[in-house]
Amino acid sequence: MTTAMLERPAASTISFEEIQAFLFAEARALDDRDWDTWLTFYHKDCPFWMPAWDDYDTLTEDPQNEMSLMYYPNKQGIEDRVFRIKTDRSSATSLPEPRTNHYLSGIEILGRDGTQIKLRFNWQTLSYRYGATDQHWGTSFYTIDMASGRPLITDKKVVLKNDHIHHVIDVYHI
Repeated sequence: MTTAMLERPAASTISFEEIQAFLFAEARALDDRDWDTWLTFYHKDCPFWMPAWDDYDTLTEDPQNEMSLMYYPNKQGIEDRVFRIKTDRSSATSLPEPRTNHYLSGIEILGRDGTQIKLRFNWQTLSYRYGATDQHWGTSFYTIDMASGRPLITDKKVVLKNDHIHHVIDVYHI
């Protein structure tokens, strides 16, 4: 192997269009309920966190010690959630599963450092179930790592802006 082959791909080698395509593909996997594909977007150590708004309209800052709307410390927690969705072993999931459509906008690259890319983007999700359409919207913050040669989400924080929700929120709503 040459030295060039041993080098990790730098974050600067992925274009904005490729980052955008990666985010769209993740959203499409959710909309298609393609859970196995959706899981491939995540690094094994990726935390997935949706903080809650406290009584002072401030986001909680510590998922270990404060209320969160959703928190999985790594991919194993995300995989467990998917297992429960796929096997109907969850009170939050019942048939039929909701039909969703994710819209992403305002994709920003906040920084590139080595193999890491920090992103911010806005999203809106429409979901239909039991004759009613709900909508959720917010902002997501991702860290994507290119060390494996393809992008993987290594950190995911989702800020739900409409925190007055009518039912349990799940991974496919955001």
